[in-house]
Amino acid sequence: MIEMDVVGVRIELPSNQPLVLLKESAGTRHIPIWIGAPEASAIAFVQQGIVPPRPMTHDLLVSMVAALNHTVTEVRIVRVEDTVFHAEVVFEDGTTVSSRASDAIAIALRVPCPIYCAPQVMEDTGVEIAEADDDDGEATSPEGQANAERELKQFREFLADVEPEDFEK
Repeated sequence: MIEMDVVGVRIELPSNQPLVLLKESAGTRHIPIWIGAPEASAIAFVQQGIVPPRPMTHDLLVSMVAALNHTVTEVRIVRVEDTVFHAEVVFEDGTTVSSRASDAIAIALRVPCPIYCAPQVMEDTGVEIAEADDDDGEATSPEGQANAERELKQFREFLADVEPEDFEK
C-alpha cells in the first residue's frame, strides 16, 4: 500500500464538481477523486480547522467509534470500479468496513490516521507531477522553476479537462 496525503479539495470547472486531490507521501503522483459537496465540505472544514457548532456526520461517526472503545487505525483506497473509488476503514482489531473513499478520507482526517492507496489504484488513476523544489521549497534554478511552472500548468489543464469517465477501463 502507498501512503497518501490530502492536498485539498478543489472545484472542477466547468461542471463545478468538487474533487479531493491526494498525493503519494513519498512520490510525485496525485489522484483526483470526484466527490459530493457534503463530503467536500467535511474534508475542507478539517483542513481549515473549522469546527462547526454541532457535529457533522463524520464527527458523529468518529465519536461513536470512540464511545464504543474502538480506534480507526487507517483507511485504504482499495479499488476503482466504473470511476467509483472504493475504500475500507480499518480498526485496531483488524476489522474492516467498506466505505466510499470520500467518507473514509473525511474520517481519517478527523481521527487522524494514515490514508493508503492500493498500488493498482495508483497505477490506474495516478497522475505524475515532477517535483522541482529543494528542501527550502524554493526552485533549484531558473530552469527548474520554469519546469515546475510548466508542470503545474499541465496539471491544471489536466484537471480542467478530465472527467470521471476518463478513469473507466
